[in-house]
Amino acid sequence: MKAIVYEEYGGPEVLRLAEVEEPHAAPGQVRLKIVAVGVNPIDHKIRRGWLQQVFPVTFPAVPGTEAAGIVDEVGEGVTDISVGDEVLGFTVTGAYAEYALAVDVAPKPAGLGWESAAALPAAAETSHRVLDTLKVTGGETLLVHGAAGVVGSVGVQLAVARGATVIGTASEANHDYLRSLGVTPVAYGDGLADRVRAAAPQGIDAVYDATGYNVLELSIDLRGGTTDRIVTIADMRAAELGITLSTGPSLQFQPTLADYARLAADSRLRVRIDRSFPLADAAKAQELSEAGHPRGKLVLRP
Repeated sequence: MKAIVYEEYGGPEVLRLAEVEEPHAAPGQVRLKIVAVGVNPIDHKIRRGWLQQVFPVTFPAVPGTEAAGIVDEVGEGVTDISVGDEVLGFTVTGAYAEYALAVDVAPKPAGLGWESAAALPAAAETSHRVLDTLKVTGGETLLVHGAAGVVGSVGVQLAVARGATVIGTASEANHDYLRSLGVTPVAYGDGLADRVRAAAPQGIDAVYDATGYNVLELSIDLRGGTTDRIVTIADMRAAELGITLSTGPSLQFQPTLADYARLAADSRLRVRIDRSFPLADAAKAQELSEAGHPRGKLVLRP
């Protein structure tokens, strides 16, 4: 099968299209014929070698863990999934390929497009996990850094659905989009803390950092000097500052992912798609992801 591989850590230039052996479903697994793959920031961080202690790589490696596809093999012991089922979820072999193995998948509703299906799992799982860690409830005020990104925008929608007031940091070009999601936007840059305080005079109950762009000290200040109820998914300085770094995915997320997929199919949960690339252009997609601020999800189509 065709797959994107890399044999050393480095920039996007280490990625290449290659012919590799097809994987086959072991007990408890299914094999997916991949239709669409989500490109995530963690993909280039792993490729760069920045996360070796958390996500060690055996070379040659195939990137990616988030995909949507059609089940074409079912391993022994799998009883709730059949060949021909359309699913979305997380793969246990690299997703930048024509075929991948998976354990954690949920049904893809007929009304949900393939690219949207591939874009949903990581953003939904991450934000669900972070909001649970923060114990966000109705009536509270949540600050989300990077609110217009794919993960952030799903997070703000889930928080609004819980009844929270959400303040979201984003570039001014994304403010109308955030308002359409029920979020009060504030611009990045100098004076951010003052703008947040003006938008939330009642104070900030919790902070979700989806960017990793050095906003933790500011977040501590906005929380009145405490590190309690601040979670980042991307700033590796979290431990030295006494802040929770949340990495995943959490176990047994499939039932919840199925619920979120139905909401997305019904247009009650929005996931923006920026661009779709053929598999051979994976390096270009990762380069754009690494540059930051795509206007939605980047997707590969094998």
